[in-house]
Amino acid sequence: MEQLIKTIVKPLVDYPEAIHVEQDEQTNRVAYKLSVHPEDMGKIIGKQGRVADAIRTIVTSAAGSHRGKRVYLDIAD
Repeated sequence: MEQLIKTIVKPLVDYPEAIHVEQDEQTNRVAYKLSVHPEDMGKIIGKQGRVADAIRTIVTSAAGSHRGKRVYLDIAD
């Protein structure tokens, strides 16, 4: 899943080396925390959050039921 997130985000940013994805697995959910270079933050969020929503939709759809857990994508400031 981390590789999928990086593959989606990499073409959108100017600083692909600054992409970092962390996984936080809990009992009923798996959360991936995406952080990018501060200058790329607007590109990842998009107008009215549309790009961020699209990325989240792709990730949750691709994950399906990840070992019976919900999958979330958080975008860090």
